[in-house]
Amino acid sequence: MMKSIFSWTVLLLGAAALLLTACAPKDDEKALQELVEQAAKLAEEHDIKGILELTTPDFQAQPHGIDRQGTKGILFMVFRHYGELSVVHPRASVDLQLQDGEPTVTVPFLIVKKEQSIPGLKELYDDPERWLEKVSENADLYRFRLKVVKKDGQWLVKTAVLERYTGTGFEP
Repeated sequence: MMKSIFSWTVLLLGAAALLLTACAPKDDEKALQELVEQAAKLAEEHDIKGILELTTPDFQAQPHGIDRQGTKGILFMVFRHYGELSVVHPRASVDLQLQDGEPTVTVPFLIVKKEQSIPGLKELYDDPERWLEKVSENADLYRFRLKVVKKDGQWLVKTAVLERYTGTGFEP
């Protein structure tokens, strides 16, 4: 009887551990999708401090190796240039497989003045390829490749590589 209870307990604990490890990547992917959504919302609100709180202390913006302080100045100029704006993007691509030691998040996006719109983009949110095709016909398009790290249970951006879409693809 005790042996049977012990066996069932071990089996249940093993199943629970397997479930938890199977769910962890989905939870991380969801958290990273939410990080992108939060960053876009903060940009629309011109919340520079909030955006920088999503980065590590040693954050670098590439291709020019700009630190957090330099990024703060660039964001200020972008927000001043656009005024009220919208950040438009499809679902981000999340790769939790360690690439150069860190997971990556890739998201194409465009910044438009609040009064501008491109019809039909919301319907293409879950189809990034068609989203890119539609947007590239109508606006200047960019892509962020983010290297992220998890610190104290929170995902933060360590490196952001900004690339411009040239019509044949993205180039840094």
